[in-house]
Amino acid sequence: MTTTLEASYQPLQAFGSELGDVEETPHDSGVMIHVVPESSRARWNHMEDLDAFFTRMYHYHQKHGFACMMLQEVLELFQFVFVVVFSTFLLHCVDYPVLFRDHPHTNSTKISLADAVIPTGQCVISFSFTTWACLCVALMFWLLRAFKVVCHIFQFWDIKCFYNTALKISDSELDNLTWHEVQRRVREVQKEQQMCIHKTDLSELDIYHRILRFKNYMVAMVNKSLLPPRLQVPLLGEIVFLTHGLKYNLELLLFWGPWAPFENSWHLKEDYRKAAKRHELAAALSKHILWLAVANLLLCPLILLWQILHGFFTYTEIIKREPGSLGTRCWSQYGRLYLRHFNELDHELNARLNRAYSPASKYMNIFTSPLMTIIAKNIMFVAGAFLAVLVLLSVIDEDTLTVEHVLTIITGLTALVAVCRGLIPDENIVWCPETLMTAVLAHVHYLPDDWRGRAHKNSVRDQFTQLFPYRVVHLLEEILSPIITPYVLWFHTRPRALEFVDFYRNFTVEVVGVGDVCSFAQMDVRRHGNPTWQTSGTGAQKPGPASTTAYVMPSSVGEQQVPCASNQYTQAEDGKTELSLVHFTMTNPHWQPPPDAESFVDALRHQAKRDAAGETGPAYAPYAAYSAYAAQLHSGSSLGPETSIMLSSFLRGSQAPRPQSPNSSQTPGEGPPVAVRGGLSRAEGPFQLSLHKGIPPVVSLGASVFGSGVGSGFGTEPAEGELTATDMSLSTLFLHEVHHKYLRRRGYQEHRENTSRALWQKPHHEMAGICEESPTPALIRWFGVRAHVVLPSLVIIFFLIIG
Repeated sequence: MTTTLEASYQPLQAFGSELGDVEETPHDSGVMIHVVPESSRARWNHMEDLDAFFTRMYHYHQKHGFACMMLQEVLELFQFVFVVVFSTFLLHCVDYPVLFRDHPHTNSTKISLADAVIPTGQCVISFSFTTWACLCVALMFWLLRAFKVVCHIFQFWDIKCFYNTALKISDSELDNLTWHEVQRRVREVQKEQQMCIHKTDLSELDIYHRILRFKNYMVAMVNKSLLPPRLQVPLLGEIVFLTHGLKYNLELLLFWGPWAPFENSWHLKEDYRKAAKRHELAAALSKHILWLAVANLLLCPLILLWQILHGFFTYTEIIKREPGSLGTRCWSQYGRLYLRHFNELDHELNARLNRAYSPASKYMNIFTSPLMTIIAKNIMFVAGAFLAVLVLLSVIDEDTLTVEHVLTIITGLTALVAVCRGLIPDENIVWCPETLMTAVLAHVHYLPDDWRGRAHKNSVRDQFTQLFPYRVVHLLEEILSPIITPYVLWFHTRPRALEFVDFYRNFTVEVVGVGDVCSFAQMDVRRHGNPTWQTSGTGAQKPGPASTTAYVMPSSVGEQQVPCASNQYTQAEDGKTELSLVHFTMTNPHWQPPPDAESFVDALRHQAKRDAAGETGPAYAPYAAYSAYAAQLHSGSSLGPETSIMLSSFLRGSQAPRPQSPNSSQTPGEGPPVAVRGGLSRAEGPFQLSLHKGIPPVVSLGASVFGSGVGSGFGTEPAEGELTATDMSLSTLFLHEVHHKYLRRRGYQEHRENTSRALWQKPHHEMAGICEESPTPALIRWFGVRAHVVLPSLVIIFFLIIG
């Protein structure tokens, strides 16, 4: 790279040499012209690994620049050293008999901390072989991390120079720029400097493909139920197991490890394209999985020890300060992959899940167990009585606190009261499961079909728990992951090696200028679309191959139609292709989709207009169809009052633009103050994106249905930062309604039998039958739906007593 920065001497060619002139030229006369290349142009042209470059560029933007990133990584190194040294000190260098007064202390009547600390020499001598082995492994791991941090310093310094020099963005401006704006500037730099030599212009989808190449494969494997494994646990039934540790091992195997199917970060090995070698490759992959499982088994004690220590130091203070913190919920690793669109960046996914958190929590909280409520109230009464007496005695005489174990008892009783309070439902809760489930669906965009109309059932609630578990359950899974991961790799992942090989061969395509990508990430509605998400009953049907039924939906432009040439194996589940396409067009409104994708979005807009006009029947009248959706969406929404105003504006028939006040000083194109959570760097789509101003008409479904103006009668417009999210929510609900209308017309039972596909995740290689819902285990039914809190309660009390 440095050689390109050096000045080069080039001969000046003759102006008339191509005309056959024989006069003396500067070249013949020995005159040399000194050419100095632009440093900004020469430094980033022809990047060898654009995947890594664009990924680092994205992380640089999301993590607030060079200083914040490097400070975080250096402090993580210090944190690792602190945990190791402090744990060793507590294990070998503290004289606990003296600290607990088990042995009489002769020097003084009062024991100080220094009296309980063993001198350094004696402490080191007491180290056992196990301690030294652990310290040596920790030292090697720390050195590897330190080397990685040093490499990151040089790599991200180059990214900093790219931002400052090529993109003209300083670190102080990062939080005030959306990723969409950064991406736009990168595309302009590509035209000038040719970072990618295979294409003159990089599209938004090209950049997303390079950043999310492996992530799209993971999302597709989860969508086709290749991942994650499902474990049958006694008394608990089927459990979906996917932790950070298991995910790391799977990515090591499938993507970037030394035995991975990828030759480099952008090219799949040629053997994986050959069907004749599928069994040979499956045997090799199976052997690699076996060796990785053995390595995890050997390292299990060390990793388990680290997980326990890190969890203890991280959560003990939080639990002592907020005992109910582990009783809150979080999105599981499986949930984040199941709910993720193809070509969706991390900040876009986080924004959706953050908006869905409130309605999802409300939905889970409306399920109460009368049995657990009665037990919790009585336990809280007894524990509260003891706690009140001890607190009163300590107020009367502070010497009460010096009595042995009094502080421990007070701490334990406080935790027990807090846990019991969490088991008692709020008396003001309104029972509206379907409304809350619709609000959740509006944000997460994917839920199984058979949950519709059954949100009040405990079976649906238990399945939703796999996506949205208690935080303490998530913590326990991470702690136990070193023990379970070898078993999962050996007995659940290894037998499916052939399916992974077939997946790579069948669902990998080569894109010019990008390399090999997952074909699902192309969002090709012809190949991977599902006809039940593309027709509303008014579309024509085109003859297709014998094994393929092609369904179409009329387009809003002439009579263009979108054939769907996919089959059951190639179709994405749950409308993933269609919803991903709509989401990507909304977050990247200036992206030019392929003809099939554009025809699908046009057809969707046309169908929305017809339904809004009442052409398809009274069930799709404008107010009847969307007023309930808007109410359900807002009931659990975290978007705020601006969303309510916008939805009301949509629903009140705003076919004409709102008249401007004569005294209004707002210029056309200016919007109200933007409210975006987490700063503009976390915003979805462009900063000035609006449903009614400056967007290609193909993007906004809400504007297509309700016109290009905002309804009158409201004093403010919604913040532009929320418009993309709300429009996508409306589009999601509309697409799901199109899908369910198709199922109702065809007959739900007939659909299940003819398509032979499970609605709640089914292995893609199984083409017959449908898995019946397993009954709830008797023990869980006896405890009620709050039985999940019993184990978290014990863990909280344990941490508090130790802390």
